[in-house]
Amino acid sequence: MKWKQVGLSALSILFIAGLMSNCRGKMHSEESEGKDTTQTIPVEVSTVEFGDVAAYYSSTATLEAEQESEVVAKVSGVVKTLMVEEGDYVKAGQPLAQLDDEQLALEAKRAEATMNQRMNEYRRNKELFEKDLVSVETYDNARFVYENQRANYELTKLRLEYATIKAPIGGVVSRRMIKVGNMVNTNQPVFHISDFSPLLAILHVPEHEMSKFQVGQQTVLRADAIPGETYQGDILRISPTVDPATGTFKVTVAVNDASQRLKPGMFGRLQVVYDTHHNTLTMPKEALMSEDDSRAVFVIRDGMSFRKEVKPGYVNGSKIEILEGLEPGDSVVTIGQSSLTDSSLVEVVTY
Repeated sequence: MKWKQVGLSALSILFIAGLMSNCRGKMHSEESEGKDTTQTIPVEVSTVEFGDVAAYYSSTATLEAEQESEVVAKVSGVVKTLMVEEGDYVKAGQPLAQLDDEQLALEAKRAEATMNQRMNEYRRNKELFEKDLVSVETYDNARFVYENQRANYELTKLRLEYATIKAPIGGVVSRRMIKVGNMVNTNQPVFHISDFSPLLAILHVPEHEMSKFQVGQQTVLRADAIPGETYQGDILRISPTVDPATGTFKVTVAVNDASQRLKPGMFGRLQVVYDTHHNTLTMPKEALMSEDDSRAVFVIRDGMSFRKEVKPGYVNGSKIEILEGLEPGDSVVTIGQSSLTDSSLVEVVTY
């Protein structure tokens, strides 16, 4: 009897526990049904608006100087004085260095004295010739000797002038190859001058792009060595011929740099503006989604997202032109598109 009573008690306990568990399940189910389980997705948006969008041809180029000159010594001599250093700006004709000219100066004086002597002899023979007191041969010989000595004097004067080495062009002294006390020989390079105004960027463009280029078109250059800075320029000249070996033609761009921070040899990234659409619909390019051949955006209306196919045009920096599919004032999703579907509830986040 005792065992039977224990069994009945255990069964009673289990039955009561089951009833309580069932009641709790029903209450939890009723609470869940009473709650709104629809989720909103946070997104960032931007407004479609009118603006200008330019089309660019992008390429790379190494900068070079428009004019460069390797200055050479025109006479031999010992370097006496240096008048400029690397990095100095010089004008055409400005003295760069002075060679020891003492010997040249003495030679010029001797040549001048000899010339004066020959000139007096020539004048005397001329007077005698006019009086028929000397022959034509004597007169001509005196004239010849005088003119020869005069040329010799001019040559010694020129050599004396060449002892002062001068800049053939204006620009910046990019290299100095001599020191005071060095012996330099005739035609030995002594300085290198580069004219930085303007600097040139040379492009080699595929022939099928030729129709996009014209002299005077604006350009924008960014140099890897000077991050964050842009430099304006324009197309200076376009080669009329195509290189048959490469299928390209040469485009020369003049880059303006009043700060003179750009240097020949720097690597630059160049964009040539070949067309501009004014007052056209634009939006941030991060709003555009690309899948296979389709281009689409998510538009926000009444707190919901709707997928719309669009036809894009030019891309200009952070903006993209929209030719079809959107209207001015439309709000397009720029961040959060990957979590959206048609008719998703969204919460627009602003910062």
